[in-house]
Amino acid sequence: MYFKKTLFFGLALLISLASIGQDAMEIVKKADEKRRGDTGKASMTVTIVRPKWERKMSLKTWSMGTKYSLITITSPARDKGIVFLKRDKEIWNWIPSIERNIKLPPSMMMQSWMGSDFTNDDLIKESSIVHDYIHTLVGDSVILGKPVYKIQLIPKPEAAVVWGKIYSWIDKKDYMELRTELYDEDGYLVNEVVFSDIKKLDGRLLPARMEYIPRDKEGHKTVIEYADVKYNIPITMDFFSLQNMKRIK
Repeated sequence: MYFKKTLFFGLALLISLASIGQDAMEIVKKADEKRRGDTGKASMTVTIVRPKWERKMSLKTWSMGTKYSLITITSPARDKGIVFLKRDKEIWNWIPSIERNIKLPPSMMMQSWMGSDFTNDDLIKESSIVHDYIHTLVGDSVILGKPVYKIQLIPKPEAAVVWGKIYSWIDKKDYMELRTELYDEDGYLVNEVVFSDIKKLDGRLLPARMEYIPRDKEGHKTVIEYADVKYNIPITMDFFSLQNMKRIK
């Protein structure tokens, strides 16, 4: 009888743990799907903040899945017309002042993108937040007055990802990601991402402002503010071509 009770308790515990893991993955999946579309177009402002200065850029982006995207700078005047094209694991840069397409070499991948806190490598490394990590519910909290799940993400052994651990805070009602912490393999907090200014973006309730904050650089951050977003727009693969980089407006 004792053995049966122990066996039953053990099986119940395993089922309960599996259920919790599945729930955490489903929460992350819903949040990920909400902020994505099969295709998309967006207009945004990027503000690079430093202890003694700030710099703003306006840009437009187009995307298809996670492998293809195109970014064109619309202001300031000195950067207007610069275009970045991502095709799978390649990044191409159109520089209007010299009228040339340049493929960024591996040696430039870790350099800052347009002086921001993002690197060129950040533009091409699109790991799957759903499939490359093991998800665990580790707590509850409140952010912006909204009850949220706190979820821990640990990379799977075979996953080729940058971060050693991620914590994500996701709104319980609308599945909006409201905060993220990114840790290295040694467990040190490297970057913090804070989301705010919740509004309807093409019919989806989402944060329109994101602050990307490197924790080891006091007074540094990059702020992205979305002005307009369109999901599932008609667009073809030809749009993401080297020839189109010269024509895009």
